[in-house]
Amino acid sequence: MNITKKYTVPTVLSIAGFDGSGGAGIQADTKTISALGCYAMNVLTALPVQNTQGVRNIYEIPTQAVREQLDAIFDDIYPDAIKIGMVHNIELVELISSYLKDYRGTIVFDPVMVSTSGHKLIHDDTIQACMDLLFPQATIITPNLDEVSVLVGRTIAEVQEMEKAGIELLEKGCQSVLIKGGHLQTSELTSLLFQQHASPLVFKSQKIDSKNTHGSGCSLSSAIASLLAQQFPLAEAVATALDYVHDAIKASKDLVIGKGNGPLNHFHNPSKLIFHEMER
Repeated sequence: MNITKKYTVPTVLSIAGFDGSGGAGIQADTKTISALGCYAMNVLTALPVQNTQGVRNIYEIPTQAVREQLDAIFDDIYPDAIKIGMVHNIELVELISSYLKDYRGTIVFDPVMVSTSGHKLIHDDTIQACMDLLFPQATIITPNLDEVSVLVGRTIAEVQEMEKAGIELLEKGCQSVLIKGGHLQTSELTSLLFQQHASPLVFKSQKIDSKNTHGSGCSLSSAIASLLAQQFPLAEAVATALDYVHDAIKASKDLVIGKGNGPLNHFHNPSKLIFHEMER
C-alpha cells in the first residue's frame, strides 16, 4: 500500500502594493518568496499603475478591503513571517499595526516612501505614523538611502553618515535596521545592519553595471522574510538575502524586458547558496 506523506513549507505574507509589469511590489515578493522555498500569500494595500519606466498613478484600496484580506489569510493560513511594503495613509498604518499587535512571527518592513525620481510617495504624517506604530513592531526595517534621509531629516549619501543614521533609528525605537547602500556613488557598495546592543555589521559587494534593478528593494525585504520564516538567525538572513539579490541583478544584467529599468532574475537558481547557508 502506498502511503503519501503530507508536508508543509514556511509561509510568508506580503502586505504591499501592486506592479502590473511584474518587477516590484507583490509580484516581486511572490517570485522571491517562491524562489527561496516558501509559500507566498498577498494582501494588496494599493494599486499603482506602473511599468519599467515609472509610476503613472496610484489608486487606493479601501481600508475595509485590506482588513477583509487580512481576515481571510489569518483565518486559514497563519504566516510564519510577514513583509510589509507600501502603506500609504495613516488609516492603513493604524489598521495593520492594530491587526498585528498579537502576531507571533517575524515582520520585515520595507518603508516605501520615496520614488526612484526622488519624490515622496506618502505624506509626512503617514511617515510619522509608520515610525510611531510599525517601526517598533518590525523585527527589521530595510530603508534605502533616500528613505533614511527622510527618516532622519538630512541627506545620507556616505557610509559614515549611514552609521550615524542607523544609531539614530535604533534610538527612535527600531529593533533592527538594515540601511541599504545600493544608491552609493561608489564601485563597492556597503550595507549596514544595526541591532540593539550590538555593533553594526558591514556587508560589501561590487556594484553591477545594470539598469535592471526594478524591484530590488521589494525583493530584498521579502528574501529576508523568507529566510527568517525558515528560522535563519537575523544576521545570516540579511547576508544571504543580500547575496540572493546581488546574484539576481547579475543574472538579469543582459535581460531586455521593457523600455526602462527592467526586473531582476528572481529564479536564477539560488538553491545552492541557500542550502549551503542552511548546512552551516
